Amino acid sequence: DLVTIWRVLTAVDPAALDQVLGSWVTARVAARRAPGRRPVLAVDGKTLRGARTGATAAPHLLACLDHGTSAVCAQIAVDGKTNEITMFAGLLDQIPDLDGTVITADALHAQREHATYLHKRGAHYIFTVKGNQPGLHRQLRALPWKDIPAGHSQTGRAHGRIEKRTVRAVTVTAGLAFPHAAQAIQIIRRTRRINGSKWRTETSYAITSLPSAQARPAQLAEWIRGHWKIENQLHWVRDVTLGEDLSQVRTGTGPHIMAAIRNLVISILRLAGHTSIARALRHTARNPERAFRLLTATGNGK
Repeated sequence: DLVTIWRVLTAVDPAALDQVLGSWVTARVAARRAPGRRPVLAVDGKTLRGARTGATAAPHLLACLDHGTSAVCAQIAVDGKTNEITMFAGLLDQIPDLDGTVITADALHAQREHATYLHKRGAHYIFTVKGNQPGLHRQLRALPWKDIPAGHSQTGRAHGRIEKRTVRAVTVTAGLAFPHAAQAIQIIRRTRRINGSKWRTETSYAITSLPSAQARPAQLAEWIRGHWKIENQLHWVRDVTLGEDLSQVRTGTGPHIMAAIRNLVISILRLAGHTSIARALRHTARNPERAFRLLTATGNGK
């Protein structure tokens, strides 16, 4: 019955479960990757807000998501006495082969230790840079961007807005105060409401260890924009579609275990080609045999 299932689940070591599920998903992702296509993983954390109690803080989990499939390849708990920064290497240690992989992360992870770790693993980084690295941020802002031609421009419409994005990249193999930095990146976003006339401009900066021969501005723009899949196609889905923050599971390892299972469900459906998790869940629920076929097909790498 459900009580027995729950007792079994909460008896499982959540760290071991994350590693087993992550290894399975990572193998499936690798089997689907087109030959010659570079792996790209987004790293970001999420707090399980619904699991907060009067006596304990809400658990926080750090995960990495494959850009190409939006499947979750690894997850690790962030202890309440530390933060995401100290768990970055532990998370990526779960991925056995990072050679040639690009890791995208927000400004929190623009850390020299992270750059060194990735270099030792044969991986590359694209880190957003903000005020938490003031010296580096000043260096990036001071570069002669007006003299650098736009490398990539794109206009799109979404959520009732028009957005124009311009990306510039410049080689900075010397003089930038960050390990293994090869290019500095400037992103200018201009947005306005479709029925409005006033434009809002936002300028941000990033750095990457990829040289220009391996990552042109258009490719960098794709990866930088793709990083937000971890918010839109994982965290948002867990909250809104799967009701994570409304969950009544609040004690022990239960919240972590359930987050790992949600990651697995999302990953299986993404690997099967589903773009709407809600629609895929409804379709699968109508006939239990569909779930078995889905697992079999995913397991065979089809």
